[in-house]
Amino acid sequence: MSASIPTPHSATAHGEQGEHKSKGGYIEWMDRKDTFFSHGFPEHIVDLGEIRMNYAVAGSSDNPALLLIPGQTESWWTYESAMRLLADSYQVYAVDLRGQGRSTWTPGRYSLDIFGNDLVRFIDRVIGRPVVVSGLSSGGVLSAWLSAFASPGQILAAVYEDPPLFSSQKNPPIGHSIDQTFAGPLFRLWTKWLGPQWSIGNIDGMMDAMRREMPNWLMEAQTALGLPPIAFERRPELRLREYDPEWAESFWTGKGAATCDHETMLKQVKVPVLFTHHSRHIDPRSGNLLGAISDLQARHVQRLVEGTGNSFTYISLPDQPHNMHSPDPVTYVTTVTTWLAGLGLGTAIHPKPTATEPNNGE
Repeated sequence: MSASIPTPHSATAHGEQGEHKSKGGYIEWMDRKDTFFSHGFPEHIVDLGEIRMNYAVAGSSDNPALLLIPGQTESWWTYESAMRLLADSYQVYAVDLRGQGRSTWTPGRYSLDIFGNDLVRFIDRVIGRPVVVSGLSSGGVLSAWLSAFASPGQILAAVYEDPPLFSSQKNPPIGHSIDQTFAGPLFRLWTKWLGPQWSIGNIDGMMDAMRREMPNWLMEAQTALGLPPIAFERRPELRLREYDPEWAESFWTGKGAATCDHETMLKQVKVPVLFTHHSRHIDPRSGNLLGAISDLQARHVQRLVEGTGNSFTYISLPDQPHNMHSPDPVTYVTTVTTWLAGLGLGTAIHPKPTATEPNNGE
């Protein structure tokens, strides 16, 4: 069903029907092969029809299946440290969504419904059995999508890791919109200075424009709260180079969620949910949100999920960054597997804290 990628740079990707080359404006990983570095697990490509999806897998098929969905700008390998801790007790799959990592870039084709249906096909063609899903940020919204809309019997339980439910919509029914968070201004900046498929790619111009074009409330709130600035070096980190900035445009313009109302989606949830809520602050001057989702919005998620008759476990982790699983895989793995064990879905893992190296591939 899929083919391994043996080495970076010089590798030729073969799917089920042989080598894939770009068609109709789509961009395959071989067109961007100098972007990539090797990582700790073998990578595989599966042909899902419209796209080729990249993934890694660890652990035995005798164990419960767990699907990990990265957030926006992230690739599968941000889960590497967590995968090592999980692999003795779970069979773990981590994917690159379309437009990220080695998966196909699809200009004009980025939305929650499209991403979600890619994952339905992946579960069907690659995993082939019921699975627990866990996603970060936009991947957490997709975890919610799968918990509501996946094929019957595909999903056993869902983890929403700090998901921007409602707060990534243009006109949410409750709380902050994407324009009232850090994400909207940042995504606009990327769209302007990087362009779809890196067609502009002006990193220096973006960095010079950041203080001028990012809203004052955001810069002032970061300083007042002692938070690190939203920025990156002029040599952008690997995960951003693996990302099609058209993703950002689809979200801040509202196109990405235009056919997927979050409230409607959450009313359709069919499985138990674990929601981890990380660092968040309301700027006292502007009322805007520094974080993925406000307390008000998280409570509304809980009301909607519990209204479906499914259990909802809320864990507040205000000292954790937006992405917990990469910098603190021990807390992530302990939190998720303890919850799963309580559902009878696998074994609780309590790894000892160890120093982990950042998975930046550089």
